[in-house]
Amino acid sequence: MHPPLTPQRERNLLLTLAGIQFSHVLDFMIMMPLGPVLIKAFGIGTHEFGLLVASYSFSAACSGLLAATFIDRFERKRLLLVMFGLFGLATLACGLAPGYATLLIARGLAGAFGGVMGAMVQTIIGDVIPFERRAKAGGIVSTAFSISTIAGVPLSLWLANHFQWRAPFILIAVLAVLFIVVGARILPELRHHISPSTGQARRSHPFSAMFDVLRDPNHLRALLFSALIIFSGFTVIPYITIYAVGNVGISLHDIPFIYLAGGAATLITARLIGHWADLRGKVKIYRLVALAAMLPLFVVTNIGAAPLWVWLICTTAFFVLVSGRMIPAMAIITSAAQPRLRGTFMSLNATVQAFAMGLATTLAGYIITQNNAGQIVGYEKVGYIAIAANVLAILFVARIVMHDQYASVPDVALK
Repeated sequence: MHPPLTPQRERNLLLTLAGIQFSHVLDFMIMMPLGPVLIKAFGIGTHEFGLLVASYSFSAACSGLLAATFIDRFERKRLLLVMFGLFGLATLACGLAPGYATLLIARGLAGAFGGVMGAMVQTIIGDVIPFERRAKAGGIVSTAFSISTIAGVPLSLWLANHFQWRAPFILIAVLAVLFIVVGARILPELRHHISPSTGQARRSHPFSAMFDVLRDPNHLRALLFSALIIFSGFTVIPYITIYAVGNVGISLHDIPFIYLAGGAATLITARLIGHWADLRGKVKIYRLVALAAMLPLFVVTNIGAAPLWVWLICTTAFFVLVSGRMIPAMAIITSAAQPRLRGTFMSLNATVQAFAMGLATTLAGYIITQNNAGQIVGYEKVGYIAIAANVLAILFVARIVMHDQYASVPDVALK
């Protein structure tokens, strides 16, 4: 562990990581509400749109696998900021893309750098924040999701509606520059994971750290658990906006209200879930939230035509519970890693999550179709697959050992 920070420095660190995560999350999330706009602009179908979303995920999976060979060799702060800078350039390329093929390539590059960024953010939390406050810290960083849905997505959609679909990507590139400047001032240097002996071993064999991670059965269980959670969400998430417009009857101009309501709710609930997970036990709270998440997973994928207020209730519950599972889950996953291998493990975790995300998006894109009236057909089947994966994750979580030195009594008792 890094030497303890003062409460103020710890808070500044978490807010900075939340800002970095905000740019990354907004860049990924904006593709979903832009779905109807991009389908019309490029004359593509749901399959091609699914590939736009999945290209980000599959690239993130490949980059995470590559990063696992070197991520623990470098100082954390510098590596994070370099990846963030390259991510900003790739996102700018998305905004300047002249056609579908170039946008697909640019999304892949953004995913490649964004995947490493996400792993680095979680690694720094695991390195700096003690176990007993780790879920709460994850809740603070998770407010990036809430703020991106409250402000980022509605603002991006406003820019897309009043200018072009390119405007949101240019905005994110500008934000990346601002947060790089802030990160350079606030983030501490983290070198404690680098030692002469481990450095020598890694220089002799670039895959040695990865093999060390994969030899640990507990690591493998945590990675499988991570994949199940992501798969259960991203079979449904990328197509919510298209389903809302085509099947539920929501106006494209009312779509920002969905993200505004969901983001406002998660801004409150994310920190509460993190606090409860630290207080009552991370496994217990994960199970409760994941069980509750099955109801909105079912309703959102099965509801027909409905007024806006009904849809807002359904989607807000979806945002709160489906994303809320990730707060205790990420604390569990991060704490399953051996501290000396945490960077490599989190890189592999990012690879597994991104691959699961891309697989879920692609699979759902082939299950659902769009009829001549613009309605989505087969979305309920996607919902059933998501619920099944969620149940498997709930059953599997008890097999993960959190062997962190700061393990708390409630979590130990649950094992």
